[in-house]
Amino acid sequence: MDNVTQRIAFDPAWYLSSPGHGRKLLRFKPKHVFYSQGGLADSIFYIHSGRAKLTVVSKKGKEATVTLLAPGDFVGEESLAATVHPRIATARAITTCIVLRIDNGEMHRVLRQEHAFSDFFMKFMLARGIRTQADLIDQLFNSSERRLARILLLMADYGKPGEPEALIPPVTQETLAEMIGTTRSRVSFFMNRFRKLGYIEYKDRIRVHKSLLNVVLRDQLPEENSARPVLPDSQPDLPDSVGRKASRKLPI
Repeated sequence: MDNVTQRIAFDPAWYLSSPGHGRKLLRFKPKHVFYSQGGLADSIFYIHSGRAKLTVVSKKGKEATVTLLAPGDFVGEESLAATVHPRIATARAITTCIVLRIDNGEMHRVLRQEHAFSDFFMKFMLARGIRTQADLIDQLFNSSERRLARILLLMADYGKPGEPEALIPPVTQETLAEMIGTTRSRVSFFMNRFRKLGYIEYKDRIRVHKSLLNVVLRDQLPEENSARPVLPDSQPDLPDSVGRKASRKLPI
């Protein structure tokens, strides 16, 4: 037998799903804070399941949602910078989340020593950069209605491998308004319009239909004053009393 022990191939999926030196699996309830803006950036998180959001607070105390996070996302990667600095945002669970917390030292080690993992992480960072650029272009050139449609499709994971999650996580009108740069009343108007056009439906949760993806890809969102199709009886309008609820949660 060869005296040289062959090294077992490194498996990023196994590494990210198991606790070990410098890494810990954690379960967070909804609204639990992964880390807070201004806190010490000493670790990075990998989301196994659940949804979370990244928010920032201005010097005047105004909070805004930067992005929504899904399974397969890393968050807190600014901690890998060479210099020690505080967190630039707050990461908070929207639904119950299973995450892997990786200490900075361990993350630097595995990136240096395991090429399979560094390739995996590099692909994620490139995808994150492309998403950020797409968000900026969307903000600069698209209408608020198209921006809302895009956010709903992203939350439903349209465009990713496998079947999309038609039912998106609970989200408030304020959060959607912050992400697309408009008012809550405009989000309410667009959500009602999407429902009447048959692109979405909602009771306790929002369900996104593929028809919304089709009109966005073809740049065929109707004008605001366009005629609306007649809905089948299986999709009745919500009572006006529901639309006037003071609750901040969707449905409207």
